[in-house]
Amino acid sequence: MPGLIVIGSQWGDEGKGKVVDVFSSQSDYVVRYQGGANAGHTLIVDGKKTVLHLVPSGVLHPNTKCIISTGVVLDIETIVEEIKALKVNGLLQDSKQLLISDTATVLLRYHRELDQAREKKAEHEKIGTTGKGIGPAYEDRASRKAILFGDLFDPSTLREKLVKSLDEKNYLLEHMYGKKPVDVDELIKEIAVYTEELKPYRCKNTSYKIHQALKADKKILFEGAQGTLLDLLHGTYPYVTSSSTIAGSACIGSGIGPNQIQKVVGITKAYTTRVGSGPFPTELDDEVGNHMGTVGKEFGATTGRKRRCGWLDLVALKYAIRINGITNLALMKIDVLSGLENIKLCTSYELNGEITTVYPSTPGDLAKAKPIYKEVKGWSEDISEAKALQDLPAEARSLVSLIGSELGTPIDVVSVGPGRKQTIWVKPLF
Repeated sequence: MPGLIVIGSQWGDEGKGKVVDVFSSQSDYVVRYQGGANAGHTLIVDGKKTVLHLVPSGVLHPNTKCIISTGVVLDIETIVEEIKALKVNGLLQDSKQLLISDTATVLLRYHRELDQAREKKAEHEKIGTTGKGIGPAYEDRASRKAILFGDLFDPSTLREKLVKSLDEKNYLLEHMYGKKPVDVDELIKEIAVYTEELKPYRCKNTSYKIHQALKADKKILFEGAQGTLLDLLHGTYPYVTSSSTIAGSACIGSGIGPNQIQKVVGITKAYTTRVGSGPFPTELDDEVGNHMGTVGKEFGATTGRKRRCGWLDLVALKYAIRINGITNLALMKIDVLSGLENIKLCTSYELNGEITTVYPSTPGDLAKAKPIYKEVKGWSEDISEAKALQDLPAEARSLVSLIGSELGTPIDVVSVGPGRKQTIWVKPLF
């Protein structure tokens, strides 16, 4: 039962899309298990860029089946656009390559409108939401008012369920935020168009499909969205996403037992970035931070927002390794550090006059934490063509070794560029 989870170990944007794309060539299935269109994976293959928000990255490999499981909130408008774009590019030619769970939560227009209205009203206390409606959709699921994907194909009950869900939403939109209420008849017409497009991808029981595949010893990759430090329960609350982003969520969102997971790969950028508000101990507001942002093209695939950049935080990474059960690491974007004279790693914090290597459990303490660094020599060589560790400059090899040693976790993959082929395999995936 070779189940493998790919998880973001920082605040998202670690390069999961590329890793999942590369890993997918060796996988039979790729399962997306949480989040929604607020996540974005940018993939570059043969110089051609593909941006995915909902469809698993495995779609670029025709022999890999992709599953959107129950834990995902499905923006039907966005996924239809993605499917059409993939088909134009010669991908997803067989509808059986993509399966969407009948029990996934559907995200509709009113979820986006409510999300954006709330963030606008928050003014100086903004969370940094993408405005994609993810939070309101998950709220519906928790309050038992959600429209599920399977509901879209049952006109006899869909209208009744929409009216029930819209009753509260329209009151908030109209009386609290001064927005136009959503007309249920117009909404049903919109939904009908998307439902027709999505009908070929419907799967009544993705949990059973995954179970069957595991039982048949198929290689299954579970693809997470966002990153560990954005987890609703264990992240820098309230500056977090609306779902659980840690490895345990793969079992919950997909409907499988934890004993079916063999390996957890933590995707880790060689520096740290964050989008939106919230504490960030190693943040840099200088030339080095600008170098990381410019060379690393640190702009959100979903929002286009500029990412905050800083040195690699090993204290936060040790926390991510602990709460995810990370067994192996993939070190991404090490090429972005080329040209820096010196490179720093945060190995501990000074907090309330004491030195600690334990990640603070509250964002208030994290905001007060001062990073303590270990400095190593950088390199000037272009490493984007490196095919093996020995091709890297001695300083780059030393950095990879030091990170693995400090974390006590093996680094199996080193990425030296955005392309699929710009990947150094230290150890095999499965």
